[in-house]
Amino acid sequence: MPMSIQKIAHLAGVSVATVSRVLNNSDSVKDSNREKVLQAIANSNYQPNLLARQLRTARSSMILVMVSDIANPFCAEVVKGIEEQAEQNHYRILLCNSASDVARSRSSLQLLAGKIVDGVITMDAFSTLPELAPLIGARPWVQCAEYADDGAVSCVGINDVAAAQQLVGYLADGGRQRIALINHDLDYKYAQLRQQGYQRALAERQLSWQAIGYASALRFHAGKTAMLALLAEKQRPDAVFAVSDTLAAGAIAAITGAGLRVPEDIAVAGFDGTELAEMVSPPLTTLAQPSREMGRQACALLLKRINDPDSPAERIMMPWQLITRASA
Repeated sequence: MPMSIQKIAHLAGVSVATVSRVLNNSDSVKDSNREKVLQAIANSNYQPNLLARQLRTARSSMILVMVSDIANPFCAEVVKGIEEQAEQNHYRILLCNSASDVARSRSSLQLLAGKIVDGVITMDAFSTLPELAPLIGARPWVQCAEYADDGAVSCVGINDVAAAQQLVGYLADGGRQRIALINHDLDYKYAQLRQQGYQRALAERQLSWQAIGYASALRFHAGKTAMLALLAEKQRPDAVFAVSDTLAAGAIAAITGAGLRVPEDIAVAGFDGTELAEMVSPPLTTLAQPSREMGRQACALLLKRINDPDSPAERIMMPWQLITRASA
C-alpha cells in the first residue's frame, strides 16, 4: 500500500506542510526536521506523486525529444547524450520517432501544449521546421543537427559544408579522380550542406567528374541500392563519399558483391563516426561528429531556456574529426 504524505508527517513527527516543503527542496526547513522527514521517507520507500508535484510547480521535469529515425546509429548516440544530461538535472525524456512526419509531430507536440513536457528538442528535417514552429510557439525549443537559418531558435550542430569539403578533399588528395556522392533526402539541411561541401571540394581541385546518388532512407539496403546504380553508369567512380556510415556500409557491400575491391578499385568514406564504422570490412574512413556531446549540449541549452525563457537563442557549432581507416 503506497505511503501518503500524511503518514510520512506522522512517522517523522512533523506537520504535513513541513513534509511538503522538504519534497519541494524549500530552504525554510530546519535541518533536524529535514533529517527526520528524509529518514521517514527512506524507511517507508515513499515515492512522491509526480503529477501532484507537477500541478504545484507547473513543471513536469520531462522533455520531448523528436528524432527523425531512432534506427540511425547517429540519432541513437545523440539521444543517449540528451538523456545523460537530462538525468543529471533530474529530468526524464519522452522519445518521439517522428520520421519528419508533420501529423505525427503535431500529435506529439500536444504534450507540450498540455504541459506534460517542459520543452522540446527536434532532429526533424529542415523542411518541416517551419510547420513545427507555430505548434511550438514561444515554448522552450532546441534544434539538434538540423536547424533553420534565421537563428531564432537555439541549435547545436557542426559546419556540414566544411566537414564534407575536408573529407572529399582527403579522397581527392589521395589521387581519386572520379568521386561520387551518396546523399539522402534534400529536405534535410545536412544533406543540402554536405552536397555543397562535396561540390566545393571538387571545384577547388578542378575535378569536373561528379555523380550523385540519392538513397531512399538512411539504411544499409538503401546505400547498397544507390551504390549499385552508380556502378551501372558508363563510367564508374574510383571513390564514394556517403553522407552516413550506414549508407557507406551498404556501398561497401555493393562494391564487394560486384567483385570489386575496397579501397583498391573504389575507396569509400562515410560520415558520423558511429561504432558501425569500425565493424565493417575494411574499417571505414569517416568524418566523426561528437554525437553524444551534441545531445548533451542540446539538452543543456533547452534546460537553460526552461529556467530562463527570456534568454537569447544560441547557435553552438561543435568540432568534428576526420578518422582515416583502411576503406580510403
